[in-house]
Amino acid sequence: MTMFNIRGMRGFLASSIGVTCAAALALPLTPPAVAATARPAPGAEAATSAALSAGPSARRESTGQSAAGSTQSLPLVPLTRDRAVDGPAAQGLTRRTVRPFSLVGVVWDDPAAELRGRVQIRTREVATGVWSGWQDVETHNADHAADPDTEEGADGRLRGATAPLWVGASNGVELRVVPEGAEPVPEGTGTVQKGTRPAPAGADPAPDKTPADGTATAADGTATAAPAVTAPAAAADGTPAAAPAATAPLPTGLRLELVDPGEAAPQDETLGAARPGALQPETADAVAGSTVNADVAALSAAEIPALGRAETERELLTLRGSELTAAQKARPYIGPRPRIVTRRGWGANERWRESRFVYTSKVKAAFVHHTATGSKYTCAQAPSVIRGIYRYHVVSMGWRDIGYNFLVDKCGNIYEGRAGGVAKAVLGAHTRGFNTNSMGIAVLGSYGSTKPSKSALKAVARLTAWKLGLYGANPRGKTYLTSGGGNLYRKGKNVRLNVISGHRDGFSTECPGLQLYRKLGSARSTAARYQGR
Repeated sequence: MTMFNIRGMRGFLASSIGVTCAAALALPLTPPAVAATARPAPGAEAATSAALSAGPSARRESTGQSAAGSTQSLPLVPLTRDRAVDGPAAQGLTRRTVRPFSLVGVVWDDPAAELRGRVQIRTREVATGVWSGWQDVETHNADHAADPDTEEGADGRLRGATAPLWVGASNGVELRVVPEGAEPVPEGTGTVQKGTRPAPAGADPAPDKTPADGTATAADGTATAAPAVTAPAAAADGTPAAAPAATAPLPTGLRLELVDPGEAAPQDETLGAARPGALQPETADAVAGSTVNADVAALSAAEIPALGRAETERELLTLRGSELTAAQKARPYIGPRPRIVTRRGWGANERWRESRFVYTSKVKAAFVHHTATGSKYTCAQAPSVIRGIYRYHVVSMGWRDIGYNFLVDKCGNIYEGRAGGVAKAVLGAHTRGFNTNSMGIAVLGSYGSTKPSKSALKAVARLTAWKLGLYGANPRGKTYLTSGGGNLYRKGKNVRLNVISGHRDGFSTECPGLQLYRKLGSARSTAARYQGR
């Protein structure tokens, strides 16, 4: 038996349309322009991907986007010519042209290692050829992840990673990773201070956009470097100044991942065989399995339609009637089922993920997250953003599927996340230590300083009112979850949590961003009202 075999857990092997086929994930070969520095993501085969469909659309031709999606993995190199004797050098990549991509992140070999430092990137738009200013990438160290000591959490393919950042269609990139305690990287070539020598012939123009993170710009429009770290002056009595903080070592094997999410998978897309080294079905019963979402929608549906209260209550009795008490049957507290875009609807390529589904016994709590991908997306782009996150989680980070159970965009659209059925207790990889008997909801965007939209908050309330209601949970209540291990609670500790919690309640992290976290009280009240409480 595997480590996923906990009480009440069931493993199912099924596809989004109930069919399986043998097609393993493969990545496109690196083009000559970047062959010297790029390599396939670990765990993925360095082989030519399946032939693209004939007759690419005009949009794909204009952006250079591939139909099937791709990942470019570029090893980082030291950026400064002279390394300090007592500390590591900053790493990164100087400006270069690459194949088109829309989402970026940095990964490293050891999933348990922390990246202590600042990660910044700037990119060049395909449409305009203009370089952005420097943007910060959230370091995201191991807070969104499978629980330790579980089969997925202990998988040898796993890698440490930053949060992904959505940058839109781009074909140029520059990156710097500055260790904590180190001085910032000089501007210009990445090896010497700007102005000490002319830029090499053919160099790209300086960025002329205001940086997304509000970094100041020079008079010529060039984004300025972060303030230099200087040693404090000596005290008036001549006491020597304290030594600057020691430079934190960077993880080994740092690589920049450039993700092209590709187009939506064809409507006849079928599930392939498990990826090389993927988890295998536990039992013959798991192989027999059942089809995903069959209880709530046709398998070919791009969306699961909303239901009224009476229809939702009847559905509850159908799905879980045998588990309800007489009082619950007489007055079920459940919010009307919201409209949900299925994986088919947002274009998930089911060949990327592992084929098996893993379940827990119930859903006692919901953890709210932000994706930290930035909020510069349109709602029409949301499916593409989700495909990018999905590919990053599976191909770059080595997860079995996208980590979140559901995602919500700023227009209030709700999307099915990890496969296994929207009405079922699917085990996710969203809140390290508390994935069992919970669900993870990620709002697309970054909400440290940006307020979430009213539409997104309403969608979170509607989704939790329905899904928690399926399992008898009160959105305004408290519950207990057993920690699987993390940086806030030791493994095995019984922790009292809000039924609707923020990610930071279970793991020490900035997620879901201060502005979204502040709105969770309102979400709890609204969800309870939708349940009729």
